Amino acid sequence: MKTIFKYLSNSMKPTFILLLLFSTSSVFSQIDSVRTKGLFYKFSLATTLTINEDYNTGYDEDETLLEPGALPIYNTIGYQFDKRTSLGLNFEYAWHSKQGLHFFPMYLSFQYNILTGSHNVFIRGGYGTLLGISKDFEKGNMYKFGVGSQIFNGTLKLPALIGLDFTRKRFGYRTLEGISSVSIFLEAKFL
Repeated sequence: MKTIFKYLSNSMKPTFILLLLFSTSSVFSQIDSVRTKGLFYKFSLATTLTINEDYNTGYDEDETLLEPGALPIYNTIGYQFDKRTSLGLNFEYAWHSKQGLHFFPMYLSFQYNILTGSHNVFIRGGYGTLLGISKDFEKGNMYKFGVGSQIFNGTLKLPALIGLDFTRKRFGYRTLEGISSVSIFLEAKFL
């Protein structure tokens, strides 16, 4: 900084300092605003809760009524068109522990914010294919429909999404087998 000041004339120094302050304040003011357009990355964790068939009311102290049935992990790269609509390409790994099945879906998803504000309420849907990346992974197709809420962090302006997804996966010989599930998801979105 001293080398720059050495080459500036005395009349240019106040102008340079004001220009520097103005440019840094405009950069930091852009950080405070919430972006509503552009590319985004989203990371998600979810769990599917199933009813424990071995549970008896009042008799089992070690058993619970609900137990995790699947653990999906999502990665999404997408584009947010405005404050209401976004489109994403999703890659997911889902392990269904009870059935011992592995899935690797790749699908397009569309999200629409019904209510916008400090907490957005949205609906979303997606359709795609189950990639058989190895013999342990099932091939087929899948679709999903979900509802949720997008909550903004006050300081970082990074939205967190929480909600429910209904997913239907069809696989096997001529995609005659299927799994339907409802999962609870938690997502972090970086716009």
